[in-house]
Amino acid sequence: MGENEVSVPEMTETNAQAEKAQATEAANLQPVKAKLPKRLLALLLVLTLASISGLMAEQGVLFCMLTLLMVIAVLGRQKAGLYMLRGYTIIQLGLVSLLPVILYDPDNLVAGPSTFHLGDWQGKLPDWLVFTVLILLAVLQVWIAFTPKVKAYCHIKNSMNIMK
Repeated sequence: MGENEVSVPEMTETNAQAEKAQATEAANLQPVKAKLPKRLLALLLVLTLASISGLMAEQGVLFCMLTLLMVIAVLGRQKAGLYMLRGYTIIQLGLVSLLPVILYDPDNLVAGPSTFHLGDWQGKLPDWLVFTVLILLAVLQVWIAFTPKVKAYCHIKNSMNIMK
């Protein structure tokens, strides 16, 4: 063999290394599919149950339908669904935090514990306890919506088309 000739085994080794390098590079460019975080799944289940109960009670039907569309968009890994979820949680936290101020009425003499009925059982809770639980749930919802795992889960480009 001459100086410029390359043997066949050396040539196939070089080709195999080049193909491996191209495959590795292509794998690095593809987005990593993140699994659905369990916390997000729990939050979406709560939102779904709340929306379905609102539809059954015929209270806030449009809002319940939009919440269900948001849940579908998040499950579809849409960035628009993620943005809707984050906006929803921030607005909810603000409204729940302002709830004691909004409902404060010094002329109302019946401002006492909240009463609710579950079948034959009647419960009474002070308003401050109800507001505390609602605010803590809203903070928990904000914490879940802004975790990096949730952001990694919703990766499809932002076309603001939640039906895509």
